[in-house]
Amino acid sequence: MTKYDIKKDPKYSYGMKNRTWDLVEVPRQQFIAIEGHGDPNTSPGYTEAVEALFSVAYAIKFDSKNRLGRDFVVGPLEGLWWADDPTVFITREKEAWSWRLLVAQPEWVDEPMIEKAREAAASKRDNPSIPGIHHFVLEEGTCAQMRHVGSDDDEGQAVQALDPRFVSEKGQALVVLQHELAIS
Repeated sequence: MTKYDIKKDPKYSYGMKNRTWDLVEVPRQQFIAIEGHGDPNTSPGYTEAVEALFSVAYAIKFDSKNRLGRDFVVGPLEGLWWADDPTVFITREKEAWSWRLLVAQPEWVDEPMIEKAREAAASKRDNPSIPGIHHFVLEEGTCAQMRHVGSDDDEGQAVQALDPRFVSEKGQALVVLQHELAIS
């Protein structure tokens, strides 16, 4: 049985190498997701959400492998970040951040599989965030993208260095969400 690995699928943007801002087309993709608010370094809800997300992700993987004969590598943690005041990403005021954590799912995973996996994970773990895991479809389209290597605390400099070609005349970025992938 060959394992599907979304990070190696050429239609997705997991193999990015650009260390400067560039425009890319991001295709429609499905995920399991959970939302929250606050500093990811200090919020107990954030840690709980990550654990719940991966508990359900692995339950989906094993159900797919055992029942459908289709195995896959569980994708990396991804996050969509936003705030009422986008400058908090530059100043690193993390308590003002809202987030949606994501784990990409292969195209054959459907909502009934996600529900079944959520029930399986809840039966094995006492994590109050598991019921909040849900199916989420993201259609980003054209995005400004760059690969940031280094500390999360240095990301503010990368956001501040957003290429002027990707900023509107009013000085606002054309992208409303910061989409982050934890590749390593």
